[in-house]
Amino acid sequence: MKVAVLDIKGKETGRKVELSDAVFAIEPNNHAVYLDVKQYLAHQRQGTHKSKERAEIAGSTRKIKKQKGTGTARAGSIKSPVFRGGGRIFGPRPKDYKQKLNKNVKRLARRSALTLKSKENAIMVVEDFNFEAPKTKDFKQFLKSLGLENKKSLIVLGDSNNNVYLSSRNLEHSEVITNSELSTYKILNANNLVLLEGSLEGIESNLIK
Repeated sequence: MKVAVLDIKGKETGRKVELSDAVFAIEPNNHAVYLDVKQYLAHQRQGTHKSKERAEIAGSTRKIKKQKGTGTARAGSIKSPVFRGGGRIFGPRPKDYKQKLNKNVKRLARRSALTLKSKENAIMVVEDFNFEAPKTKDFKQFLKSLGLENKKSLIVLGDSNNNVYLSSRNLEHSEVITNSELSTYKILNANNLVLLEGSLEGIESNLIK
């Protein structure tokens, strides 16, 4: 599949690049995509939730009233969950939400996600560029030239580029990553995928094993 290469101003350079059919034109596997997205979201959870139970509450352990003759239920401690300020029954405890997923399944999921974006014509290829200094204004002009100013976009770099990354950091609907940080969730979460020429080789080599 051939795609026209655009410059930083959004105009065609007259060149085209060949996108590998093994990455951008496969039969999408929806279940692999589901598993990879599920794992990604699970790994975003810290799992540090915790509430104090009866044994962890600070308070007196004396018996607060006599066992019989009061006409009410017996009670042995002010820390009982039935009283205000007492411990919580079956409260949340710290938990590790990490899930395991086979590397081949993750690669299949990313190839499937890229194929889906390709079918939607939501992939652009832009020649490599850089900014002299980090400026959000310059990056916004770049997005505007591509027609992505108010759309959720994912820009994939070949190598780490600090000026481009810092220029995009304040923008809510745009994210800049390198090809090694590409994930199924980020691909699908973006409306448009902008691939710099230098990222293509890394993406294809990472996903074709």
